[in-house]
Order: sequence, then C-alpha cells, then structure tokens
Amino acid sequence: MTTTASRKNMKSPPAVLTNAFYAFYDLHRPAYYAFAEARLSVEEARVAVAYLFSLVADNWTSVVNERCPSAWAWERHTQVIARRSGRTTTPVQDVSLLHDHLLLSIGQIAALTGTEPATVAVLLAAADREAGDRTGRARLWDSMIKPVASNEARWRRAFRLRTAAA
Repeated sequence: MTTTASRKNMKSPPAVLTNAFYAFYDLHRPAYYAFAEARLSVEEARVAVAYLFSLVADNWTSVVNERCPSAWAWERHTQVIARRSGRTTTPVQDVSLLHDHLLLSIGQIAALTGTEPATVAVLLAAADREAGDRTGRARLWDSMIKPVASNEARWRRAFRLRTAAA
C-alpha cells in the first residue's frame, strides 16, 4: 500500500502518457457509457464505466503497450457489464447493439472495440443471419436491453426499427 509520504517521492507519469489516457477517455467514454446504460440502470452504468476507466488508468503503461489498447479495454468493459447485469452476450449481440440501438457506424464500432472493420461487418452479417432479416436483428439485443420506460421512447424505438429496413 502506498502512503502519502511515499507518494510524494514517486515521480508523476510523463505528460505524454497522461495526455494519451485523457484522449482515450474522451474518445471512448461516451460510447462505453451508452453501451452500459443500454444494459444496466443509470447508476449501475456509471459505476461500471468508472470502474473500467479506473482499471485502465491503473494499468495504463501496460495497456498502451498492447497491440490494440481499445481491444483490451473493450474486453474488460464487456466483462464488467456481464458481471453487473448477470448476462453474458456474444460479440454478435454486442456489435448488433452498437450498430442498431446506439447507431454507431462500422468504423466507429471497429475503433471502439479494437477490431477490424471487416470483422465488424462479418459480425453484423452473422446477426442478420441469426435474425432472418435486417429489421429482425433488433430481437437479438432486445432481451439484453433494460426495459424502455416511457411511451415516447417506445414510439421512437418502433419508428427507428420501421425506418431501418428502408
């Protein structure tokens, strides 16, 4: 355990590493939170995202040495969400949720999850095959999303699904 006296003697991380962490945080936090909020309550989502970025910050020097820091963080994020929700999802379900519910592009999903855009496209195609059609893909993640509370939110969701097929 580090005491206050020994913290004063520790060198602070180089500014480049600190700035890189904040850039990573600013880039990924909104989508991580939206993904968590789709699967958890608002408070649970806040806790999950705070925990994830605490984990990333604590391991930042090793994370940036990973082949793909985004993939490392995304894997931890999905583990935290699964643990907090009590339900594990597949990469197909995760990518489908990101694309169809959170409306992220293939490129955005690839950057967020640390995968290649071609892999994201393959996962979306697999989601289409599982669902039978593009509009039915939403059924893959319906059971993973917390219930929608208001009538307006239900209307918006139904409207988005009908217009997605066009």
